[in-house]
Amino acid sequence: MDQHDASAQDHAVVVAGGGPTGLMLAGELAIAGVDVAIVERRADQSLDGSRSGGLHARTLEVLDQRGIVDRFVEAGQTHPALGYSGLWLDITDFPTRHPYVLALWQKDFEPILAGWIDELGVPFYRQTDVAGFVQDDDGVETELADGRVLRSQFLVGCDGGRSTVRTAAGIDFVGVDAATSWIIAEVVMDGEPEVGMRHDSLGTHGIGPSGHDGLMRVVLTERELGDGRPDLDDLRAALEVVYGSDFGLRSADWISRFTDMTRQATTYRDRRVLLAGDAAHVHPPQGGQGLNIGVQDAVNLGWKLAQVVDGVSPGSLLDTYTDERHPVGARVLRNTMVQAALGKPDDRHQALRDAMSELLEMDEPRRHVAAMLSGLDVHYELGGGHPLLGRRMPDLDLDTAEGRIRVFGLLHEARPVLLDLVGSGDVDLGAWADRVTVVAATHNGAWELPVIGEVPAPAAVLIRPDGYVAWAGDVGQDDLPAALTAWFGAATDR
Repeated sequence: MDQHDASAQDHAVVVAGGGPTGLMLAGELAIAGVDVAIVERRADQSLDGSRSGGLHARTLEVLDQRGIVDRFVEAGQTHPALGYSGLWLDITDFPTRHPYVLALWQKDFEPILAGWIDELGVPFYRQTDVAGFVQDDDGVETELADGRVLRSQFLVGCDGGRSTVRTAAGIDFVGVDAATSWIIAEVVMDGEPEVGMRHDSLGTHGIGPSGHDGLMRVVLTERELGDGRPDLDDLRAALEVVYGSDFGLRSADWISRFTDMTRQATTYRDRRVLLAGDAAHVHPPQGGQGLNIGVQDAVNLGWKLAQVVDGVSPGSLLDTYTDERHPVGARVLRNTMVQAALGKPDDRHQALRDAMSELLEMDEPRRHVAAMLSGLDVHYELGGGHPLLGRRMPDLDLDTAEGRIRVFGLLHEARPVLLDLVGSGDVDLGAWADRVTVVAATHNGAWELPVIGEVPAPAAVLIRPDGYVAWAGDVGQDDLPAALTAWFGAATDR
């Protein structure tokens, strides 16, 4: 590839992959005014199958932070409990405006998110893939499969578990090989299938309505580890093994296979190339965390990348993306492996399930595991200090001179906020005034975090665009300028 192709199309950022992670990242960048484009192999957002089936509380919160959560809630169904290897964990007592799981298939989620991206004017390069790239100190030239070349400052691989971007960057993808596989399909059956979950010597299986066009959704544990894409005969044979009948299986609208392979990229960044979503981590679908962690990757990365593109922050800010999100991904990989182990069909693992069930009936273990699955307990290690530091900012009701507002309403434009809770209104941020919005407000009531419980109310709090607390204290403290510099650029940068 010619590294200086005069016909190349310029963008600040190219996102490879227009699934949930790529869409969310593009939205975050577009809000910040960054010229971003998406490369997507599909002609539109239609999917061959419903795919992922639920949004967790923290994902709903980040959509709420951007003012678009109602679009998704109106399209889905709320459920009060999280699934954990066949056990149910109620979260209705969690301190969030979204104490539930939103049942919404990826097939329905993606078009809603894509509608927001269209409103933001993000261009797509459709029906093509990334074929390769060359990066240097100044940028990246990305070659598409159709021969076009895109020049950008950064390339982000959101192109799935078999990521071309990750492979071409030479980033290792380490972990555990598959030991078990499942066939998943959406089918038409002429007979009356056995609806519900079944546990037997092979594993866990399920049949139920998909919610689309009268199709039935089927998930079957295979007798032996499968490889490649299954066909209708494979599905029919698996049904016969588990149920003794194929229930008049006539056709499959979609059929696929997933495994318990668990892998993670050793780093999420190689100079001007970054990874997010399944390109950075793959794991079994237990707990429904894959789509959610990818969207949250995007929200962590987006504002940081925008500040580097705009010259507000140095490139080293992007190192905090791996520093913060890699441990979160590793924790998800670990808890999905635990759930996969709990699902093993033998008597020893049944004893383990029984013991875990007893534990999760207790309040503290339930809250611990449910907060982990929902993403509400994410804690970035930002050093010592106030217990809010590095944690999600609660969506408090605030009283201001203009009336009652919510914290999340202050984050719709993905700008950092210094919340002055003394309410004086006379905070002067000097050189940072054009980068950080200062809001004078008061709050009556407790500050509560999942698992931790109530925390002392600070006099002021610095909130990052992703909704996490970068600093908390008194605006007169000497460490506030250091926090502003670390996250939002030096005073001399603008």
